[in-house]
Amino acid sequence: MFRNILVHIPTELSPRPAVDGSVSLALSTGAHLDAVAIGYETANVPFVIEGGVAVASLFEVEHAQALERAEAALRVFDIEARNAGISYTTRAAAAVPIDAREIVCASARLHDLTVVAQPQHQHDSYDNVIPRELLFEAGGPVLFMPYTFHGAFSAKRIGICWDGSRLAARALHDAMPLLHKADALTIVTIDGPDPMPAESSTNHLVRYLAKASLPAKVTSLPASRTEIQSVLLSIAADESLDLLVMGGYGHSRLQESLLGGVTRDMLRAMTIPVLMSH
Repeated sequence: MFRNILVHIPTELSPRPAVDGSVSLALSTGAHLDAVAIGYETANVPFVIEGGVAVASLFEVEHAQALERAEAALRVFDIEARNAGISYTTRAAAAVPIDAREIVCASARLHDLTVVAQPQHQHDSYDNVIPRELLFEAGGPVLFMPYTFHGAFSAKRIGICWDGSRLAARALHDAMPLLHKADALTIVTIDGPDPMPAESSTNHLVRYLAKASLPAKVTSLPASRTEIQSVLLSIAADESLDLLVMGGYGHSRLQESLLGGVTRDMLRAMTIPVLMSH
């Protein structure tokens, strides 16, 4: 079960998707929420030297402004969480981006699930970096809420993206608390160029879920590698899915991005919440 959930509250982008998604999830599951918001300081703050004494007033002003941004974002969360009557804590901090990343990622490792807002690539903000970093550094599942999301989170109709890989299996197991409460499960597969291992085929997955009293239907469509993300979202719309479950694929840090093509495309254009695991 998801008993303890970490929520990353953006301070430079709208906090509403993460707030609405996490509070409604806690309300339906009884989970405890730990919300963290970090205001970002610049990495290089100039110091003025006078008479051998470093004058740090600029640093102090920036620190105070960054902390105020974090506290303002958390006030949105606090109002909703208090009105919902859920168990929660809040933490506001100010830090340079690299320290902010470490604070949030380290915290996520001692939570069952982390809720974040979808990155908004049209905005230049470190709020877009931390959710992607969490996918690879949290050590557990990350629930991405679309930046257009508002209202109550529902996971009654769930799509399981399946290719027989380790990452798909990790996401499947991480999502089990939600799968057991769902009304309908759809296994989504892509007829692509890469064959699925016979031992972890879709038919084997159907039988595995049935043993756990989780009946599931299978939907499969052909698609090239560049079409997978759009096909997944098309199936999600056709099946009226509330949530997609998928592995988060990544490559070397030396490459342009940590994210594999499908993962990167999904984070850019998701239309429903997506639970990812790496």
